[in-house]
Amino acid sequence: MTLHPLIQNGYYGQFGGQFIPEMLRRNFVDLEQAFDEAWQDPTFQSEYRALLRDFVGRPTPLQRADRWSERCGVQVLFKREDLAHTGAHKINNAIGQVLLARRMGKRHIIAETGAGQHGVATATACAWAGMPCTVFMGAEDMERQKPNVDRMRLLGAEVRAARTGSQTLKDATNEAMRYWIAHPQDTHYVIGSAVGPHPYPMMVAEFHGIIGEETRTACREANLTPTHLVACLGGGSNALGLFLPYLEEEVELVGIEAGGQGVDSGRTAATLEKGSPGILHGAKTMILQDSEGQIEEAHSISAGLDYPGIGPLHAHLASTGRLRTSAVNDEDALQAGLLCTRTEGILPALETAHALAWTLRADWTGDEVVILNLSGRGDKDLMSYTHTSHPHD
Repeated sequence: MTLHPLIQNGYYGQFGGQFIPEMLRRNFVDLEQAFDEAWQDPTFQSEYRALLRDFVGRPTPLQRADRWSERCGVQVLFKREDLAHTGAHKINNAIGQVLLARRMGKRHIIAETGAGQHGVATATACAWAGMPCTVFMGAEDMERQKPNVDRMRLLGAEVRAARTGSQTLKDATNEAMRYWIAHPQDTHYVIGSAVGPHPYPMMVAEFHGIIGEETRTACREANLTPTHLVACLGGGSNALGLFLPYLEEEVELVGIEAGGQGVDSGRTAATLEKGSPGILHGAKTMILQDSEGQIEEAHSISAGLDYPGIGPLHAHLASTGRLRTSAVNDEDALQAGLLCTRTEGILPALETAHALAWTLRADWTGDEVVILNLSGRGDKDLMSYTHTSHPHD
């Protein structure tokens, strides 16, 4: 399915919308029209799908995780997005938006990034397209994700440090928004997750819907009927990519947020569990805020989940009961990531490790078929992994 039937004037239920400066209004009108036209254009679709196949390396496998399944006491399969070019699902959206920007005649690409995977994906797409690229990244994230900073620069991107606030993803997004406001005519902002003003949540979800499409095809060929789809939740792009084709089917959707040092510790990124409705980065959604509506700092050992908001569609799905959510703390995610490395031979991104940890503690009957979106590889997280203890048995 597409998301269009779920959208009413840019909203998913009470969440979404466009809370933007007036000088960007024309950009958003043009962007929505351009995306709608491109998404229905067979030529655009053909070029996009060809790039997913030949450049990104799709389809990615749906792999039976036998030893992980033994640990959980239930059948678990990994959707191997870590095997996509650049090492994560982010490249699906980056390629799609850069193609769209080129179609619109834009000459400069900007992006924000937390863990660096979206920045690398956007820089990669821009290198392929021959377009200049500027990536905004929190100064703290630049320190803990230095390999990805180096990769972006090797690809020709300019990486600008955001040194305000917590110097993480929220602040990088603020800096990118400021730049776009100052350069609205020739610049396209490639938002990396299903957040921000309409039509970004819809576009990002559609560009990542290939994840769920391939999962459905692989399940059909293997005669499998999934009962649970599990993914980590930061802004929510990898989760929506997996969930999108299944929104109207009888399968449980499970999103795992970053509990940080504990959901009640004051150092958490569990937005759906601890947040409340508010406006962040141009959309109404669930956010971490104080009693006066000021944005609270999020915390997670995972840079990609360290965000005080959530995509508006996820907020809607959670509010209607369609999406089941839980939170996993830093230490449990680390241990799950290490355990996956030792038992499955896969070093997962710390974002994915949160979802892995949840499968270990969930109350399974043993009859379920669980598909976990292994959204990225953990090369970028080696510093965190190597500074922790050995995995618990």
